[in-house]
Amino acid sequence: MVMAAISGMMLNSCARRGGAETTRVAVDVRTVAVVQASRSDLSTSLVLTAEFAPFQEVDVMSKVSGFIKQIKVDIGDRVQEGQLLATLEIPEMQDDLTRAAAAIDEANAELATAHDELQRAESAHDMAHLSYSRVLDVSKRERGLVPQQDVDEAHSRDLVAEAQVSAAKSHITACEQRIRVAQAEQGRFKTLFQYGVITAPFAGVVTKRYANSGSLIQAGTASQTQAMPVVRLSENALLRLALPVPESAVPLIHLGGRVDVRVSALHQSFPGRVARFSDEVDPSTRTMKTEVDVPNPTLVLVPGMYAEVDLITEQRKNVLSVPVEALDGSGSTARVFTVQPSGAIRIVPVGVGIETAREVEIRSGELKEGDNVVVGSRAGLQDGNKVQPKVIRLAVDTTPKS
Repeated sequence: MVMAAISGMMLNSCARRGGAETTRVAVDVRTVAVVQASRSDLSTSLVLTAEFAPFQEVDVMSKVSGFIKQIKVDIGDRVQEGQLLATLEIPEMQDDLTRAAAAIDEANAELATAHDELQRAESAHDMAHLSYSRVLDVSKRERGLVPQQDVDEAHSRDLVAEAQVSAAKSHITACEQRIRVAQAEQGRFKTLFQYGVITAPFAGVVTKRYANSGSLIQAGTASQTQAMPVVRLSENALLRLALPVPESAVPLIHLGGRVDVRVSALHQSFPGRVARFSDEVDPSTRTMKTEVDVPNPTLVLVPGMYAEVDLITEQRKNVLSVPVEALDGSGSTARVFTVQPSGAIRIVPVGVGIETAREVEIRSGELKEGDNVVVGSRAGLQDGNKVQPKVIRLAVDTTPKS
């Protein structure tokens, strides 16, 4: 019985040692965070900063001088193309119109007189020509009955009457021309009178008001030190961004290219489009001026705001990629730590391509889609080490975009 008790104690002692060793082995298996290699669309971009400007902006001037009779808009008002902005009072312009109308009436009266003169001249010519024809006919039938001098005098009167008819016709032509000149002058005054009504050249927002009712406005063709605009109008429903694109990125600029425009003041992003570029590099800055159009239908964007534009410099579609945290080393020494189905670590050398803020392209190596790669700390890990993989999901970019 003593031997049996001793044997039992020895067996219990061995069992406890075995359990401790098993526990120690379990503790020695390291848990590592892994993610699966997957395919995705990657791109690299160049961040450029610019300031919003109106698509077009103009100081609305008056074509003629006059006093502001009524101004219909103020700062911040949204107007449509052709909408009335202000009206001018130009008293002397009405006098010019009256004078032009009187000139037309005078020319018409003179034309009527010229027609009467033509009728008289034609009647006189008919009589003179008939008299000459009779005298000539008698002189031919009865030679010597009519002196040749009488024949010549009748012929002369006929020619004079014919010349008077031509002169009367020329006078009519001159009167008609004078009427056209008077009508053109009247049309000019009417056109100038219409400039007394100032309208919006395009749809936009009034950003500045220069004049009030009663202000004297000089003609916009006068010296800029004398001429004063009525209002400033900006088209803000479409904005421009003038970007200084570095020389190295010039070949990547294409008309119609889509860009992402971030506005820090609003914590939003807006779609933009490359609308135009200068097609030359400024030798002083080694940049090319490129303009991006950004639609702004709700006018949430304001000219003068700063914006950042992501200009895509390189793009890859459906490429094998891993998180940046999974890459160990760089260049020719780049490698990833994979976890085999058996739980063993395998270090795989890889060739890398483009790299974004979160992912890197795998261009060569034995890494395959779906392989588990270690992210985070890899200190102490070697080929063949047994680990316990724990699949995690990395945080994604949740920045709101429009």
